[in-house]
Amino acid sequence: METEFIYWRHHTLPGIKVEEVCGGEDRPMPLWTEMAYQVYSENGKEGYREIGHFHNGAPFLMGETERISITHTGRFLAVATLPPTPEVELSVFSERAAMGIDAERADRSQVLKVREKFLSAEELDMIPKDDVFMNVMAWTAKEALYKAAMQTGLDFTKDVLVKSLPKLGPAVPVYDKSEFDPIRTGEGVVMIEGKEYHFILYSYESEGNIVTLAYSPRCAKFSKV
Repeated sequence: METEFIYWRHHTLPGIKVEEVCGGEDRPMPLWTEMAYQVYSENGKEGYREIGHFHNGAPFLMGETERISITHTGRFLAVATLPPTPEVELSVFSERAAMGIDAERADRSQVLKVREKFLSAEELDMIPKDDVFMNVMAWTAKEALYKAAMQTGLDFTKDVLVKSLPKLGPAVPVYDKSEFDPIRTGEGVVMIEGKEYHFILYSYESEGNIVTLAYSPRCAKFSKV
């Protein structure tokens, strides 16, 4: 008996929409990926959504003006979306639409073997070497920052830096904002063409994955959470 795909959409506390697809465990991975993207595309508000890619690899929705970012790990797909920004050229970096998402299995212990390759000396001191969860969160933060920067060739140990990791936050909407601790967010920095840009980091757990959003304080956000 084939297992069904599960689709759901929610607004995270930072004001960024995230759509997730999981399930379908019995499908081979190449087929799973194709079907997951199909499930996402068929759940558009006004019909089928087609994903394209700019020359730098950043994804976009055909005919739309909102920034999207995509992550896929195992049988889990997540697409983050900002509100429409028709004033921004989406093919290049802009703080108004600077956002990235990444996900990884929370128990992926292999990350401990390569942490020296993506963490700076300061980050190696900050993040315990035997803490799988924290190292995976750092990896997702770096990947999300890299996607938000929309630049090729950045060095993770020099150009993409984590100043502080976020505390794990809730994925679902929280209507009483007084319950949300602002300290829950972290901070990242990316060097783009010699200039330093600061980003906010927000992480939550879904389907056994750590999901991290990196976004500029100046980017467009949805007003409701």
